[in-house]
Amino acid sequence: MSWLIVGLLLISGYLIGSIATGYWLGKALKQIDIREVGSGSTGATNVLRTLGVPYGIFVLVVDVAKGVLAASLFKLLPVELANQIPSQWQSWLIVGTSLAAILGHSKSIFLNFTGGKSVATALGVFLAITPTVGLIALGSFLLVLALTRIVSLGSIIAAVSLTIFMFVLKEPLAYSLLGLITSSYIIVRHRSNIERLLNGSEPKIGQKPQENI
Repeated sequence: MSWLIVGLLLISGYLIGSIATGYWLGKALKQIDIREVGSGSTGATNVLRTLGVPYGIFVLVVDVAKGVLAASLFKLLPVELANQIPSQWQSWLIVGTSLAAILGHSKSIFLNFTGGKSVATALGVFLAITPTVGLIALGSFLLVLALTRIVSLGSIIAAVSLTIFMFVLKEPLAYSLLGLITSSYIIVRHRSNIERLLNGSEPKIGQKPQENI
């Protein structure tokens, strides 16, 4: 039974992450494939630029909520089911479910394994499991965005700060490793943005994007 619970949680986490909020909103509002316009992303930034600020905010909130829900799935289990998982493995199961959601957002089963860059969903995960670090990462993002108006740079700095503060604040090992893996994944997903940042061609908010940031 315990392995069945683990499997169901991991699959549920992935499916929650795979919810293609931006794509479905583009189809519903303008009958467009959001992946074929603007930056080509299904994330909140491209939705904001393509459909407008209210819709970008809506997608952002939903994508963050996906991470919160996925990271909370284990805690939502009935006690009799949760107790079937040994206590020493419970935090690792939360990590697995969270990673499944983060992967699902960028590799959605509903979009032929395409998607966004998982920043908002990752934020939701860490707001759920370690709110202090999640808020620090969010604050880092907002500060960089205010200073530079470059979303990708804010996302990268937030990812780096996430890893640093997970270890500085001595969060549990499982969660600290989740922070390291998540940050590394987000940075890899931003590799083309990093190239443009280095050559000075990365667009700012209000400028036409070349690719999902």
